[in-house]
Amino acid sequence: MLNGLIGFCGIFILMLFAWLFSDNKRVINWRVIGWGIGLQILFALFIFVVPAGAKIFLFLNDLVLKVLESAMAGTKFVFGRLALGPGVTDESGQTSLGFIMAFQAFPTIVFFSALVGLLYYFGIMQFIIKIFALAFTKLMRISGAESLCAASNIFVGIESAVTIRPLIKKMTRSELCTILTTGMATVSSSMLAVYIMFLKDKFPTIAGHLVSASILSAPAAIIMSKIICPETGQPETLGATIKPFYEKENNAFEAIINGANVGVKLVVGIVALLLAFLGIVALIDQILVFAGHPINNLLGANIDWTLKGLMGYLTYPFTLVMGVPLSEALPIAKIIGSRTIVTEVTAFQSLAALLNSGVPISPRTVIITTYALTGFAHVASLAIFVGGISALAPERLKDLSQLGLRALLAATLACFMTAAIAGIFCQGNTILFG
Repeated sequence: MLNGLIGFCGIFILMLFAWLFSDNKRVINWRVIGWGIGLQILFALFIFVVPAGAKIFLFLNDLVLKVLESAMAGTKFVFGRLALGPGVTDESGQTSLGFIMAFQAFPTIVFFSALVGLLYYFGIMQFIIKIFALAFTKLMRISGAESLCAASNIFVGIESAVTIRPLIKKMTRSELCTILTTGMATVSSSMLAVYIMFLKDKFPTIAGHLVSASILSAPAAIIMSKIICPETGQPETLGATIKPFYEKENNAFEAIINGANVGVKLVVGIVALLLAFLGIVALIDQILVFAGHPINNLLGANIDWTLKGLMGYLTYPFTLVMGVPLSEALPIAKIIGSRTIVTEVTAFQSLAALLNSGVPISPRTVIITTYALTGFAHVASLAIFVGGISALAPERLKDLSQLGLRALLAATLACFMTAAIAGIFCQGNTILFG
């Protein structure tokens, strides 16, 4: 109960922290804040407290896991024994060689990307996105363009900006900040499979929580964006309902092929980022540890001078206000803090390693951490979103570049707010611990 109360207070502490970095502290959109928090609480109540909501949640969790099983069919056919997860034996008696990310997690991105392309072709994805966009537009009174982009980001990544491509060049700075923030505060459906692969053995309901986190983070991102960069202009599509801009393929097969090709590009991009960033981070860690060693000796301290350690110290207070108990906060803070530098993929892998190490971490803390990590709020993603959106509207490159770091801060705080909301309602009597 106490931890839930801390999480509730944490919501307002996080918003106050965002306000300190606002570029116009006198302009506060209370409607956005009120309805944003209200939508999050109503959704969390539905899935964590209402029995029917919990059943729907578990149904979605099982559905996603079944889809993931289907995705593994192609992976096993192409990669054979390399595709078998830890402890798995196939029909021919071959045993797993252990977890290999390249052959077990990344191929599922191609499948999910093709599936999303197919859902777009049949209009299913557009219909779902319109429902969320309508709720954001009518209740929070933001522009139709940023509502549509925010709703799209619940399901897809950088490609969500394409749905509002003709409108980007006329957007206000606040609208641009919102589309950047919502993009980095949520995750694409194609990436969910990777996180599920890391945690499904220790965390059976991970799939449902990832879907829930992405939905909750959309209104949280709008709140944080509008606090850090409040609207002072007149959006062209304020209160309007906007149809997604979508160039439909000629047939379903073309939609699958195009979706799969997008997935392949995404995999290549992720691999390139991990190879580059993890290598650079390792080099920086060596320099920091070497420079910090004399300081540790001088002070008689045991300071962790790695980037993960330093980011953990910075994130530690936020981890506490999310509702993580004091006894578990430091290792969790290091994992959450590392996401900003080494991407959420590595952070989720670190969480899985922590659970497998036998360190006593409560299920509630695992859930809070999952919600905090479910977002593209990291430096690499910032470059991707600024570059990707500016490619659609080159004349807005200057504004997007100036707003980038502010949007990254807003997205990070939005993920923390989502985690705090989950922590409030995720108590020991819920069946969603798994």
